[in-house]
Amino acid sequence: MQQAFVIPVYKHGSTLKAVIDSLRQYELPVIVVDDGNDSANKELINAACSSYSKSILVVNKKNKGKGGAVCEAVKEAHKRGITHIFQIDADGQHDAGRCKTFLDASVNNPESLICGYPEYDESVPAKRKNGREISNNYVRFVTLTSKKEVVDTMCGYRIYPVEKFYKIIKTSFIDRYMGFDSEILVRMIWKKTPVINLPVKVTYPAGGTSNFRMIRDNVHISFMFARMTIGMLLRLPVLVCRKIRRK
Repeated sequence: MQQAFVIPVYKHGSTLKAVIDSLRQYELPVIVVDDGNDSANKELINAACSSYSKSILVVNKKNKGKGGAVCEAVKEAHKRGITHIFQIDADGQHDAGRCKTFLDASVNNPESLICGYPEYDESVPAKRKNGREISNNYVRFVTLTSKKEVVDTMCGYRIYPVEKFYKIIKTSFIDRYMGFDSEILVRMIWKKTPVINLPVKVTYPAGGTSNFRMIRDNVHISFMFARMTIGMLLRLPVLVCRKIRRK
């Protein structure tokens, strides 16, 4: 098994180095995706990558969105023989101290998707915390799973088996923006990938910026869920049989 971290970066160049520094202790490669950043952020990204010898920089000339950036990282990982990627955000919201628990879980369960669910502190905006439950419920609906099986669908703190991910993006269209985390989870479950849910502390730093765009991303999410509904209906007999066997 060869594990590596993946950090998609768009407009968060200023926090990247601190995230990379927090990951040094694991002595794993870090694939950083510069997702079409401006010159100021590029300079910060290049400096952060230069500070750690195991950094691998992938550059998208144009912004492809979070999902597009992670997919490019998967292609790079597949090319290099990396078997598992640990996706973590560049903005420093996630507790890197939980990484060892996730990495160990992946070693012990190499066929599984290790999926983080957030433990929020008082800094979380109530609108964001409550709104994501809509996505959670919809994913449970299109996969015929329970709240215990799918705890959170939008947390960008996950370990993916590269080969399974790579096969999905070679054969399926995946939302490139904020619907990505939910859609890849759905497609992994449809492919019978076991999901292990583990908690991670999430903090929203004062003055932090979000790449969520209300109109654009809600449109993408709506189309993503429409595709997932059609996919669920086509797979319904299989999904029902799986649900019966799990009981």
